[in-house]
Amino acid sequence: MNWELFPQFFATGILTGGVYALVALGLVLIYKASRVFNFAQGHILMVGAFIAWWFTENMGMSIWVAFAAAIATAAVLGLAIERVALRPLIGQPILATVMMTLALAQFLQGAAIMTFGAYQRSLPDLFPLQPIILGDVRLKLNLVLAFAMTMLGFGAFVLFFRFTPSGLAMRAAAEDHQLAQSTGLSVPRIFGMAWAIASVVATVGGVLLASISGLEVTLAIIALKAFAAVLFGGLESIPGAIVGGLTVGVIESLAAGMPLDPAIRALNLGDIAPYVFMLLVLLIRPDGLFGLKRIERI
Repeated sequence: MNWELFPQFFATGILTGGVYALVALGLVLIYKASRVFNFAQGHILMVGAFIAWWFTENMGMSIWVAFAAAIATAAVLGLAIERVALRPLIGQPILATVMMTLALAQFLQGAAIMTFGAYQRSLPDLFPLQPIILGDVRLKLNLVLAFAMTMLGFGAFVLFFRFTPSGLAMRAAAEDHQLAQSTGLSVPRIFGMAWAIASVVATVGGVLLASISGLEVTLAIIALKAFAAVLFGGLESIPGAIVGGLTVGVIESLAAGMPLDPAIRALNLGDIAPYVFMLLVLLIRPDGLFGLKRIERI
């Protein structure tokens, strides 16, 4: 590592990791509510970003109005996915639901290619592009503001889960479905709410990423990095999603900045590093940093 550039790579990794953390939050919400790992989260992220692009290109909306319209559409999409594809599988083995999320991912990818095409597009800029210079560190203002938006989003979700009836109901259902239902809570309604929120979170992350790095179908791959963040932080931990996302962002940035032989650099270590990190986490601490280890007594 060129230690003179270390602060630059570290700061860039933290800012990028904030968006990964937001995507990881959607995975945590689905898992907490239904004990299902949603493999379609990245594709919902990609579709949400394409919807925002469609509103700007075909409806003539400004990017912020299109952003709000895409968020509303994503909430409806999440509710529809839960109601049509997943609710009929309540009571079935978990594997059936997981396979449904995989099938949903392929369906969304195919639908996006047929509807929007497979070539790269660009979203209008959400934030100004001028850089921020802090000593030897040069940061993109749009990335800094995107990070600030993700942290505000996390703060809003913390308040939602702590102080609103819906948030408290979701926390109760996450602990025990049968017990929550016995107290009068509608667990299917909570499942639908979780999918709607996860879809909104994915869309916000997708629009932020697309406005920074461009929009194409392969944007769905970003969620694979969020998988590493979730596994590191813990499948049931919202603070773990933050820590995991920031950690993965830093690891990716530092790996990309390592001064290695050109033949090795051609392997794009920045893209590979999050998955190597995910394998190490599964080997060393499969429950994650803040994950819950459940013990059942017989």
